Amino acid sequence: MSRYRNVALFLFLAAIWGSAFMAIKAGVEFIPPVLFAALRYDIAGVLMLGYAVVAVDDWYPTTRAGWTEVVIGGVFMIAAYHALLFVGETGPVSSAAAAVLVALSPVLTTAFARLLLPEEPVTATTWLGMGVALVGVAVLMNPDPERLLTDAVVSKSLVFGAAAAFALGSVLTRRVNGDLRIETMEAWSMLLGAGLMHAVSVAMPSESFAMIEWNATAILALAYLAVVASAVGFLVYFDLLDRLGPVEINMVSYVAPVFAALSGWLVLDEALTLYTVVGFLVIFAGFVVVKRRAVAREIGLLNTG
Repeated sequence: MSRYRNVALFLFLAAIWGSAFMAIKAGVEFIPPVLFAALRYDIAGVLMLGYAVVAVDDWYPTTRAGWTEVVIGGVFMIAAYHALLFVGETGPVSSAAAAVLVALSPVLTTAFARLLLPEEPVTATTWLGMGVALVGVAVLMNPDPERLLTDAVVSKSLVFGAAAAFALGSVLTRRVNGDLRIETMEAWSMLLGAGLMHAVSVAMPSESFAMIEWNATAILALAYLAVVASAVGFLVYFDLLDRLGPVEINMVSYVAPVFAALSGWLVLDEALTLYTVVGFLVIFAGFVVVKRRAVAREIGLLNTG
């Protein structure tokens, strides 16, 4: 029964995180992108902090290392990741393509870890897996050699930058090792990241609260992202992380694009291109190469369980 429960929660998490890309795409039509991301984490950060106060004893950082971890998370994993992602999704990049590019994060995380963490040395296989994954990115972007800086390529490059920022942030937090509960780290990073994105939004002449077009789509997109995809999603993530471990939970990144494609097609009438599908398969192959030992270990546990 526990196994079925884990599978159901895993698919639920993949569904809400995958469909979040569709909600972003829908919402940026009516809310300036960086401000949209900031508002999302204003709400999600307050909800997550409330949960942390109830769920854990150490609900706020008390050490310099702890606050450093929060700053890294707020700057890279919340502010940089979401600002780049939301701005990227204002352009001609589909929900599915954005989700596939973000699925590159586990591969990039491993590569950054090999470079920045002394206990994880760089290996030839790591570089091979990275190379395979980057080939997948190139396939997905499908650049025109005569016009390399098309709107589509720029938008996809911004989303790729978002994935890289998240991966770098996750490795740097491990390097600092502030010994924070993940609930505490997420809550304070969300609030810090929201504040940073508000500052960036204020500095951008193309963004202001006056530019928001409040309608049903904008309100539903914001509520879905803040409450369902962020607050509820991370609660499910915390539960599954304890039960499944980091390797299996990382696989959410590779199931989410399926739900991104389905929700984008159903709600926004987005078409799924061959380049997106092939790019996804090649990126996933890169993940398997990089994580081959961990994947083999998990398969062995499933066969003996």
